[in-house]
Amino acid sequence: MDQQRSGASRRPASRLAVGVVSAGRVGSVVGAALTRAGHRVVAASAVSDDSLARAARHLPGAEILTPPDVVAAADLVLVAVPDDAIAPLVASLPVRPGQIWVHTSGALGAAALRPARDAGALTVALAPAMTFTGRDEDLERLGGISWAITGEAEARFVGEALVLEMGGEPEHVDEADRARYHAALVYAANHLMTLVNDAADQLRAIGIANPERLMEPLVSASLDNALRHGDAALTGPVSRGDAGTVARHLRALAGTDIAETYRAMARRTAERALESGRLKSADAEGLLDVLAHPDTEESQ
Repeated sequence: MDQQRSGASRRPASRLAVGVVSAGRVGSVVGAALTRAGHRVVAASAVSDDSLARAARHLPGAEILTPPDVVAAADLVLVAVPDDAIAPLVASLPVRPGQIWVHTSGALGAAALRPARDAGALTVALAPAMTFTGRDEDLERLGGISWAITGEAEARFVGEALVLEMGGEPEHVDEADRARYHAALVYAANHLMTLVNDAADQLRAIGIANPERLMEPLVSASLDNALRHGDAALTGPVSRGDAGTVARHLRALAGTDIAETYRAMARRTAERALESGRLKSADAEGLLDVLAHPDTEESQ
């Protein structure tokens, strides 16, 4: 019974006083989402002109204070600084027992907040599975997304409640799995941007004035197909075992920045196609030979 009362006392209330450290791309938007959920961002730290502008736009009721003063004013402390800065920053700040401390790093678990936990705070890692560009649409994109939650039992409960209040979907991730979780998201989101922008550069180099418009229907359909159908959606020369076409691609890309990336991605695509049965072993032999030997010349 006492344990139940203790848990109940730390559940998110309808009007928690939130302090944001700091008002960067993520902190300002998550702070705004907590405001929409009924909490009050009472203070935020911001130093750069961009951070001050974001605080004014997304956290208009927040007083701009130093990090220690932000913490002193808050029931819920939202730490949204670069990953490597979280642990030393938390260790340097005052903690009031009974506070809720949250960080938004995807790669780190609740262990990064250990100094606050040791001082009597409830600590939880709460990372939105979303990219933040600093544009106004960032806040609108939070609706319905997943959030990775890591913490001890009571902290997970509080994190889940906060996520649901913000209109998100909670996803519990073990402390030991946070780095792999984050690596998967980076692999999909950040590397996708690199692939798309590299492809746009190649099209621009051969005179296509608006490669983004040309690629948008194809890339959007491919992403949608991959998310809905997995490996079954794979198309293109690798899935057909079309060694001649792949060899021509490699010759055309020779000397460009993406030549070896194309080769590596084609090899990985072939592996997945073989594993899923989209590519037959007999059809893969010539393709894999082309990918293994850069100087292979296919007959036209």
